[in-house]
Amino acid sequence: MTFVLDPAATAAGHRIEVHDSLGSTSTQALDCARAGEPGPLWVVAREQTGGRGRRGKGWSWIPGNHAASLLWPVPAGLAPDRVATLGFVAGVAVERALRRACGPGTAGAAPDFRLKWPNDVLLGGAKLVGILLEMETLPGQGAVVTVGIGINVAGAPEGLPYAATSLAEAGYAVDAPGLFRLLTASWVEAERLWDEGRGFARIRDAWLSAAAGLGGPVRVQTGGRTEAGTFETIDEGGRLVVRLAEGGRVAVSAGEVHFGAAATAA
Repeated sequence: MTFVLDPAATAAGHRIEVHDSLGSTSTQALDCARAGEPGPLWVVAREQTGGRGRRGKGWSWIPGNHAASLLWPVPAGLAPDRVATLGFVAGVAVERALRRACGPGTAGAAPDFRLKWPNDVLLGGAKLVGILLEMETLPGQGAVVTVGIGINVAGAPEGLPYAATSLAEAGYAVDAPGLFRLLTASWVEAERLWDEGRGFARIRDAWLSAAAGLGGPVRVQTGGRTEAGTFETIDEGGRLVVRLAEGGRVAVSAGEVHFGAAATAA
């Protein structure tokens, strides 16, 4: 099976570039932008040898997994804080694509896909998907964003400091090209809801409906500070809102997040 766009993505003006092997689909997408590519362009690799995650962390490759990045042109005048909420668009799009690919699951039970703030997708509490947004302003061209999406389809890396899983390990017979096509359709759907940030409230509601840890204990480490309390919501800017034990609230823009038992561990 080959990588192709869903007709909905083609109709929306998206194009695709497929490679047998790349260091990083996001790096390739940015190189295309620097060479004058306007986007939106999906860059896909059958093998990715130098994938990266948040804060410069590596993203290990296993054959059969999903590696793709969307080069997205930032409309003139769109504020950076609105652009940042594209991460939630990506999360909603990925979660919907996964549900459509996997169906109702065994015995009619829905798969336990959850969105972990700010940019992961979990399956059964273990990491399944990593999403990475990178923005760059190009001379004479304006700003562009790459949305990198890595999905553990065939296997998950071992030796990580957190639990990770794959669709195959969970018993779902899904392949990367089929999942990619569904993703390109669900991206168009979610981006239209978002409407260049004007519809973020709709994306926020969709994201919260699948949020991991909502209403439970949370601990966020950011810089030299640790905020602990209850995961109350995300606000209109996509920040994680923590209700503190003493009753106040704090909104966190970035940090390492732990939910449930991990949030209360000493």
